[in-house]
Amino acid sequence: MSLAEKYPQEIEKVLAKYPPEHKRSAVMALLFMAQREEGYINKQDKVDIAKILDMTTTEISAIVGFYSLYHDKKAGQYRIQVCTDIGCALRGADQYLADLCEKLDVKPGETTDDGLVTIEEVKCLAACDKAPMFQVQSNNGIKYHEQMTVDTTLELIEALRKDAKEAK
Repeated sequence: MSLAEKYPQEIEKVLAKYPPEHKRSAVMALLFMAQREEGYINKQDKVDIAKILDMTTTEISAIVGFYSLYHDKKAGQYRIQVCTDIGCALRGADQYLADLCEKLDVKPGETTDDGLVTIEEVKCLAACDKAPMFQVQSNNGIKYHEQMTVDTTLELIEALRKDAKEAK
């Protein structure tokens, strides 16, 4: 089922916010809409959005690839996105990410064996002075965690695992 078939009123409401000649400005809202159910934007969603906005799928894919809030691959329930931009790297973010991945037995971009957590490397979360830091994305929104250590991160992941078990 296409996005237009799934969410006709919602799409109409989003498009109404922009003059017809600037409907491309609705791209972020439509991407968010496409992503919210499954946690990622699939190929058909990109085609649907491109059609609705008179854009190419390449343009849509470029936007998805640029922003750390959009995803084109399925992942764990929680995405831990570690900033490794130069400011954070100077405060140890690269080593932090390597050590965290080693403890979790994953590489950046991979998901833990329980399917709960995906570790991702991202650029610039605007908190270089508080690195190592990351944001956790989930259906509950985004939460920043600053001045982290591998141990405090593992404690957080254990709390997420506990919450996930209790929610079942």
